[in-house]
Amino acid sequence: MTSQSAATLRSRYVAQAASDLAENRRRQQELTEKVQRLKQEEALLTDIIKLAEQYEGFADASRLPEQLQEEPVVEKAKQAPAKTASRRSTSTKTTPAAKTVGAGAKAKSHQPLLGDLLADLLGQYDEPRLAKELRDELVEKHPDRNPTPQVVRNTLESLVAKGRIRRHKQQRSVMYTLV
Repeated sequence: MTSQSAATLRSRYVAQAASDLAENRRRQQELTEKVQRLKQEEALLTDIIKLAEQYEGFADASRLPEQLQEEPVVEKAKQAPAKTASRRSTSTKTTPAAKTVGAGAKAKSHQPLLGDLLADLLGQYDEPRLAKELRDELVEKHPDRNPTPQVVRNTLESLVAKGRIRRHKQQRSVMYTLV
């Protein structure tokens, strides 16, 4: 082997090693990004599990937004870690916190649905009413219920979709009447 062929061979090895190194670093970067996405997904799934554990005492989860008006969801999510830690340690046993939540669900199940209350309020008027007026009257007549304005609007729109009430638009205002 001549010195020129040895140099050519050495330069090929160096070029191949440099190419392999660049590919290795590119793959490391891809894996780092994938690990970050997986960690974000893990955090999201952990939050979902905490919320599910927080509401495990409720029988019908689809009605939660209408029934739970006393405390904002954000505050409940902040309280969840303390409650979930005790639930995890007891595994399948029911904790006192879970019993309290379950008892609250049973007590609230006797309350009329927000949609029924709003429909009753609308039935008292012949002219269309604003969602804000309905919410104010609801809070006045039912002090134990304190739905947010958005929850009232969503409930009213749900009643419109079901054909129980009618929507009227006047410029930028939306008003509702009973069908």
